[in-house]
Amino acid sequence: MVRKAINALGRLDFLVNNAGTSATAAPIAPADLDRLDDGFWGAILATNLLGPFRCTRAAAAALKAAHGAVCNTASVAGRNMPGSSMAYGASKAALINLTKNLARALAPEARVNAVAPGFVDTGWTRNWPASRRQASIERTLLKRACTPADIATAIVFLCADAAMVTAQTLVVDGGYSL
Repeated sequence: MVRKAINALGRLDFLVNNAGTSATAAPIAPADLDRLDDGFWGAILATNLLGPFRCTRAAAAALKAAHGAVCNTASVAGRNMPGSSMAYGASKAALINLTKNLARALAPEARVNAVAPGFVDTGWTRNWPASRRQASIERTLLKRACTPADIATAIVFLCADAAMVTAQTLVVDGGYSL
């Protein structure tokens, strides 16, 4: 992936680790431990934590050479908010920690940050019951769902515009987590 990007573009300035999974269509209550088996945990950790690490490791030399930046997509669930499951929340908390450590590893040549979205209007959340979607919107201070464009704007800011920002997690949730 990194080699193909460099071959096509000449260099690699930014890496956005945006792949993620909840591995469930509906939230799993914390007390429902039997549903959180090793396979469930493995699927979440492989995508939400190991994937960003592996991609960043593969791109590190190119990003350092370009004085580039990485942005990981975490979640407010990684900042002590309820998520789809405790495994999801734990994976995103670990990603926030990984972001700080990758910032140490790539500095001073490249920066590493994360965004932590709250409720975002996506294909996954559009399948939620209307009452759950509306409750999520009502919880935000801005009284609307975040859009993918809202998150993308924050990612572009962290990659391209925030030259002195590294090792940070920017919450983009319209006040949902307050």
